[in-house]
Amino acid sequence: MEITLLQGILLSVMAIIVGLDFFLEAFFIFRPLIVSTLTGIILGDVTLGLKVGALIELAFAGLTPAGGTQPPNPVFAGLMGTVLAYTTGCAPEAALGLCLPFSFLGQYVILFFYSAFSFFMGKADKAAAEGDTKTIRNINFTTMAIVSLSYGLLAFLCAYLAQQPMQAFVNSLPAVFTHGLEVAGGILPAVGFGMLLRVMMKAKYIPYFIAGFLMACFIDMPNLLPVALLGTIFALIDFFGAKQRKEDLDEALQNMNVDGFGGDSNVGI
Repeated sequence: MEITLLQGILLSVMAIIVGLDFFLEAFFIFRPLIVSTLTGIILGDVTLGLKVGALIELAFAGLTPAGGTQPPNPVFAGLMGTVLAYTTGCAPEAALGLCLPFSFLGQYVILFFYSAFSFFMGKADKAAAEGDTKTIRNINFTTMAIVSLSYGLLAFLCAYLAQQPMQAFVNSLPAVFTHGLEVAGGILPAVGFGMLLRVMMKAKYIPYFIAGFLMACFIDMPNLLPVALLGTIFALIDFFGAKQRKEDLDEALQNMNVDGFGGDSNVGI
């Protein structure tokens, strides 16, 4: 299917907004699930956006920025994964494999900007030393505008102007290669979730993991809503349990202070 000029402009505007959010990490609407869903809404196929976004979100679950290290860009992964599935008609799993080069492109662009923005650091340090808040504000707004507008420009070029070459390229791929992309796309979510578990998994979380695994794999359910509700229950139990433990600890510390420094004990001199 073809992407119209209006849809290309809307995708560009959406990329500007979510790209700025990725730069600031403010509302986390840059996650692939959100980006793919918004892309599906713009293209008129929300179901496709949700399917592609769910796969990419799992694949990117363990990839987060750490300092100056930038992972493959989640914005372009979510955007181009949905665009490729929409324009070429390929399966969401194949779209996950095909969108990775665009994700790497976004990663390199962001790294380039982070290096180039070091030019502003001298001016920012000087302005801070002089208490010049206006200059600091202008530097922040300038860098944010450069990054966000670059997202919009790249999104328009990749999603609208390059759609014909992308369609021709995907259609020219042999069936065995396309099938390989589908297989790889089916494996990548498991790899991404495994990377996330490697960082977050602790012994105290194992019961939650087992409970979710049992519900997802061995209990017949029409959808994943019961698993989500169970996760909500576990989260609330953990939240209120941690709150109660904190209150008990504060009370114990208060009692220790009273016993140690208060009361009518006659120690004598």
